[in-house]
Amino acid sequence: MIEAIGFTILGFVLMELSGWAIHKYLMHGPLWMIHKTHHEHSTSFFELNDLFSLLFGSISIVLIFLGVAELDYRFWLGIGISSYGMLYFFLHDVLIHRRVKWLDRPRKGFLKGIFKAHQAHHHSKEKDGAVSFGLFLVPKKYFKK
Repeated sequence: MIEAIGFTILGFVLMELSGWAIHKYLMHGPLWMIHKTHHEHSTSFFELNDLFSLLFGSISIVLIFLGVAELDYRFWLGIGISSYGMLYFFLHDVLIHRRVKWLDRPRKGFLKGIFKAHQAHHHSKEKDGAVSFGLFLVPKKYFKK
């Protein structure tokens, strides 16, 4: 049980760390043509940038599938990545961008700091000049009043 919890947490943390690096160096680098759709105004529900969610979700599904028979580390890493993806959808798409208008934007606390960091990230509409590339790993300055 401890091993399962550990690998689930590891999958979640690795997703945030790798997501930060992928966002900074690939999405704002050679994959900008796909990611820029997220930095532009759109009237469509879907963006080309959503392909990244499909990629990360596919990795999670493959790991879960490969590890389900033994409930080994692959299964739990996949559960961690999947958990990250669900929380990412809730925070990023529902609370921050309001692609689904279930809740109001956050007004205080930790969620407001995440919201402010993401607003700062979107201040730049260009490939270069963006800040704050993580969802949870954001500079402390965004949590100050």
